[in-house]
Amino acid sequence: MKATIWHNPNCSTSRKVLDLLRQRGIAPEIVDYLKTPPDAAAIRTVLAEAGLSARDLMRRKGETYEALGLADPKWSEAELVAAMAAHPVLIERPVVRTAKGTRLCRPVERVEEIL
Repeated sequence: MKATIWHNPNCSTSRKVLDLLRQRGIAPEIVDYLKTPPDAAAIRTVLAEAGLSARDLMRRKGETYEALGLADPKWSEAELVAAMAAHPVLIERPVVRTAKGTRLCRPVERVEEIL
């Protein structure tokens, strides 16, 4: 598997992870997930690979999270995944996938686990 990063160029953490990958000689496939959002199936795949719940991958900062009332525990895994697919701004970043695994790279050093 080639390395892939779900990247937001406006995010300093995402830029730092991308820079670290490049410093290691890795030229990842860069997916600007806000412009090319993953579908629900891709989100579920990342969750399974990384051993995360939908809440673990959900960005809690920002208007969308609050406007949709996603802090309420009533939301199921499937509903949260659907919300992220419909509103990719809800996906925390960066997510990196390599042959060694998948990680939500917050903090930046988490990427080291899969290099």
